[in-house]
Amino acid sequence: MGLSARDAVEQIRRAVPSERVLVDPEVMAGLSQDQAVWAPVGLPAAVVRVASTAEVQAVVQACIRYGVPIVPRGAGTGLSGGANAVDGCVVVSTERMNTIVEVDALERLAVVQPGVVNDDLRAAVADYGLWYPPDPASSPWSTIGGNVATNAGGVCCAKYGVTRDYVIGLELVNPLGEVVRVGRRTAKGVAGYDLVGLMVGSEGTLGVVTEITVKLRPLPPNPITVAAYFDTLSDAGAAIEAVAAAGLTPSALELVDRHCLAAVDAWKNMGLSTDAQVVLLGRVDEPGEAGAAAAEEMAGCFRRAGATWAERSTDEDEAEALFAARRLAFPALERLGPVLTEDVCVPKGRVAEMLGRIEEIALSNEVTIANIAHAGDGNLHPLLITPLGDEAARARAQNAFEQILAAALELGGTVTGEHGIGLLKRPGLDAELSMEVLQMHRAIKRALDPANLFNPGKIFDA
Repeated sequence: MGLSARDAVEQIRRAVPSERVLVDPEVMAGLSQDQAVWAPVGLPAAVVRVASTAEVQAVVQACIRYGVPIVPRGAGTGLSGGANAVDGCVVVSTERMNTIVEVDALERLAVVQPGVVNDDLRAAVADYGLWYPPDPASSPWSTIGGNVATNAGGVCCAKYGVTRDYVIGLELVNPLGEVVRVGRRTAKGVAGYDLVGLMVGSEGTLGVVTEITVKLRPLPPNPITVAAYFDTLSDAGAAIEAVAAAGLTPSALELVDRHCLAAVDAWKNMGLSTDAQVVLLGRVDEPGEAGAAAAEEMAGCFRRAGATWAERSTDEDEAEALFAARRLAFPALERLGPVLTEDVCVPKGRVAEMLGRIEEIALSNEVTIANIAHAGDGNLHPLLITPLGDEAARARAQNAFEQILAAALELGGTVTGEHGIGLLKRPGLDAELSMEVLQMHRAIKRALDPANLFNPGKIFDA
């Protein structure tokens, strides 16, 4: 630990109880990176488990005084390296800031601290007949603060949008060490620049969020699930395009391929991989006859696109099991070896073509690539799997990773739909944005964080 970092930690200890200021390297190792196992990670000077806005401010002010980098961290479920420590930094862990401060049923909003777990918020507001839609696959563990950092999405986003669509106000400690509030509590408001929108998805590079105000929706009706089996990814891609062409807006439309199904079966013995190469899971939540008609139309789209089986589910438990398998796909694949996770998004009309490109890239690089996708909004998650310790396979997978990014951009897409840039996607961002636009991003970073202390090295070079 350098002298400046040591001085900063000593000042932090005067504001935060010593048992929550961690300096043991073995303890810090588990709190120094997210789930992007291929992203580089440094050794922090300390990990501070903050419990209040005042403690966050004290940590930030100490780091500013001594020029020590600050890396905010939620639950560590990210997949891009955005929460990875840099050498000599202070990691600010907000997991203990887990209070739901307020639920206002009349205004349909909630105020939460950043450590509140996504599913815990959903359960709490359900008691008021309300709903918080963004639902990343990690929703049982990921925190709202982390969701804000990456602008997380999820299964419901095809119809209901991502985190940025629901965050209307933030409290944060800015790079001057000030506690500020941006945004509003009203249903409408256009005063000044959209600083809330800027902060959501900024991956901790512009401040440490300490409180979040989110808008809520009424609980939707119980959805109707439509499942379909396909022999090929291209047929499934054609079905996705057919659903969009039919004018349907499913509340979920998820794809799971044979590699994921087999991995889930090997882990949980759910018996899914015996019947299908690819599964599409659709949901509609319109009430009454409109929902039933939409479900039948979706099933028809699946059949016309070449489904070997497509039916509306009549068993709610069975439907939930299918969606549980979708959420289990990533951890099931992790049991097979290190997984390099992609997060590209393409126009819905190019999904079939993109899936074909991914298959070609897998073959040409001799890499196993499993596919899960939020197919309803074109957000694909190719998962590149390599045997543990096989450096040659890792090099081929890295090459495939870069080719997938290039293919997505060529098809009019983006290099990340919901996981963020972090460390893994920095070259992809450089390829996606023009130099002029990159310079606009850097100008914002320099203006708000002139010392470049907040999550330095993430997203782009300052």
